[in-house]
Amino acid sequence: MVQRERALVGSPRFETLRPEVHGAADVLGQVSSHRGEAGRIELTMALEPEGNNRLLQDVLARPGNETCADCGNPEPDWASLTLGVFVCQACSLLHRSIPHISRVKSVQDTWDASEVELMAAMGNTAAKAKYEQKVPAFYYRPTHTDCKLLREQWIRAKYERNEFEFIEKQEPYSAGYREGFLWKRGRDNGQFLSRKFILSEREGALKYFNKQDARDPKAVMKIETLNATFQPAKIGNPCGLQITYLKDNSTRNIFVYHSDAKEMVDWFNAIRAARFHYLQVAFPGASDEELVPKLTRNFMKEGFMEKTGPKHTEGFKKRWFTMDDRRLMYFKDPLDAYARGEVFIGSKENSYTVLSGLPPSTQGYHWNHGITIVTPDRKFLFACETEAEQRDWIAAFQRVINRPMRPQEYAVEAHFKHKP
Repeated sequence: MVQRERALVGSPRFETLRPEVHGAADVLGQVSSHRGEAGRIELTMALEPEGNNRLLQDVLARPGNETCADCGNPEPDWASLTLGVFVCQACSLLHRSIPHISRVKSVQDTWDASEVELMAAMGNTAAKAKYEQKVPAFYYRPTHTDCKLLREQWIRAKYERNEFEFIEKQEPYSAGYREGFLWKRGRDNGQFLSRKFILSEREGALKYFNKQDARDPKAVMKIETLNATFQPAKIGNPCGLQITYLKDNSTRNIFVYHSDAKEMVDWFNAIRAARFHYLQVAFPGASDEELVPKLTRNFMKEGFMEKTGPKHTEGFKKRWFTMDDRRLMYFKDPLDAYARGEVFIGSKENSYTVLSGLPPSTQGYHWNHGITIVTPDRKFLFACETEAEQRDWIAAFQRVINRPMRPQEYAVEAHFKHKP
């Protein structure tokens, strides 16, 4: 056994580990510097499972390996032996869905020398240079907070389909035109029906048609105000996408899904590509880094609260609220096409504040955790079911209020003030 291990360490394959594994001098340095029986003992110890796992920890400590290769979650505790990347537990489960591409193993398991060598030879930084070499600027790179659909398709796009090594594989979302059928929720009856959608950068719009052979679209959504965000829980489908746009300066919601996960993510990234190219023309001096955060956005917060009317004498009613940047919208039902009302939330420099609690004279609420939004024109009163919800909503409002207003947001504020 000792002879076999001694031969393995002396081989060129194992020697490649030395320059790669920083901080492993305690193990390998002692082995190479000793002679005779003492050296053989050190050699054997270095190759025991405990020694291999120590070497693995040194590889894990290398720059780039301290976060998940796929979602950026800190302290990854799993690895793909076939791809040579360290990933978090959540992403390791997604790697298991492509067993022909990736074989995962916990860093807490027992590792042998050849497995450690594989990880040392690649690592997250080298893997990203290979598998992410041609990711378009507009393509959405999911984080650990994103839904499973986005994370799984990102992993499959990288390792299974090799989309970012061969540009021709990116045509479904980068061609500037996309046409297909999506299941769309009916505005009035709530039924999902198959509808034809066309996204055209040249026309600057996303359109959908009620009938397959219809010449005129049912709706035209300008790319200028278009947004898309995955909402699997709210829509009740793992591929559920919420599309919003402005119609007569009011927000219109459209809820869609596709049975094929790749198709749905391709639609999402096609919308991002169209937005990216629109913004490049609208803001010619802006860098990619400045434009990418503006392509699509997730809602800052959603959930039920109670609200009362402008006189503060009406009874409080339960409504679904969505905080979309500076627009606070409320709906009777989370899947309503239009909001019952919208409130603009400005900055503290413009006399917007958020307060915990309700005015002492307030009556008619059922939930006890109040919030008061003070604007230059009036106060808005809300009530939350739990203290935790109250805390989260106040934090969301505060983030917006603390942020100075951009020039174009003053025009939006003015529109809200003059809304009929």
